[in-house]
Amino acid sequence: MKNHTHASRDIFEPVNTERFAAAQKCTWISVWINLLLTLLQLVAGYFGRSQALVADGLHSFSDLLSDFLVLLANRQSHRHADAEHPYGHARIETAATLLLGSALAVLGVVLLIAAGMRLQDPQNLQTVHPATFWIALLTLIAKEGLFRYLIAVAKRVRSQLLAANAWHSRSDAASSLVVLAGIGGNLLGFTFLDSVAAAVVGMMIAHMGGKLALQAIAELIDTGLDAEEAGEIRQTLLNTHGVRGLHELRTRKMADHALVDAHIMVDPKISVSEGHYIAESARQAVLNKHHVMDVLVHIDPEDDLQAGSNIHLPDRESLLAHLAERLGNSNLTNSHVVLHYLDGKVDAEIYFPAHRQSGEDAGALQERCDKLVHDDELFRTLRVYQGCAQN
Repeated sequence: MKNHTHASRDIFEPVNTERFAAAQKCTWISVWINLLLTLLQLVAGYFGRSQALVADGLHSFSDLLSDFLVLLANRQSHRHADAEHPYGHARIETAATLLLGSALAVLGVVLLIAAGMRLQDPQNLQTVHPATFWIALLTLIAKEGLFRYLIAVAKRVRSQLLAANAWHSRSDAASSLVVLAGIGGNLLGFTFLDSVAAAVVGMMIAHMGGKLALQAIAELIDTGLDAEEAGEIRQTLLNTHGVRGLHELRTRKMADHALVDAHIMVDPKISVSEGHYIAESARQAVLNKHHVMDVLVHIDPEDDLQAGSNIHLPDRESLLAHLAERLGNSNLTNSHVVLHYLDGKVDAEIYFPAHRQSGEDAGALQERCDKLVHDDELFRTLRVYQGCAQN
């Protein structure tokens, strides 16, 4: 018995309007805050002679760009599935995260190089204006508050991209703390600390961007769930009534959801419809208990990784003709025969209505079947039943 069953929780359901609206609202708040901070930092940093504050301003500007990227990706990723995208558009979030991370990594490296060049020329180091200290303090408070707000929304609506944007704000808060310390040290007479702070900010930005980019790449190349999550899904499948075993489980991430492929084993002698029912039950259990978008369940009558292959065996029509010839019974093709392809051979059940065959004839046929099993490599067992007509 081979059967596939799959269905998606989100693909054919309406778009999550609450998630979309929350993401839009908090992202626009982030846009206005980052716009204000960018202007303050760049202007104050330039006229206040603070390389660190200018670097932090560019960081805030990258936040502003990422906010617009989030708005675009959030709108596109919530579009309904279509013929060209049967699994929906969730991975637009992943692609946007990759772009955001790559941009941050490049920006961080550029700032690091610029700070390093300034430190190589100590004569150009200058004392910064005191106003830059208060701008840096204001930035620190605003960025930390924005992070706490964004991460709360991201957890509530389970958005990977919003979470990435929130941690971007946290990296800004951390970099603003470094900038604050660097400017403070500069004002105390250690003029090189402003450039050191700019270099540290560059490293922090590059590290955060590289981390986000690597996480997005891992998802785009279908990296599976961690061992703990996969183990929980495995146990859910095994706990389903009728599942005798599970010999293959594959998972892959798709934005903040997961896709699951599973091979479950069931009793090989049950009906196709009962096997399908078990698979549907297993699928629904996974969808109900785990954050999964889609589940594909493959039904196996045996562990096909260890059992002999059945692909070389004849199809039903050829097998019945061969069996009728070997048994010398031309009426066999008119009888109800159930075939089980197992471990590289066939188990056959032959049903004769009571009005067509006498008990002695059925017994004689069983004897010929028993002998045939020893002589014919195609069959593992042959059983004859009388008075058990099936349709």
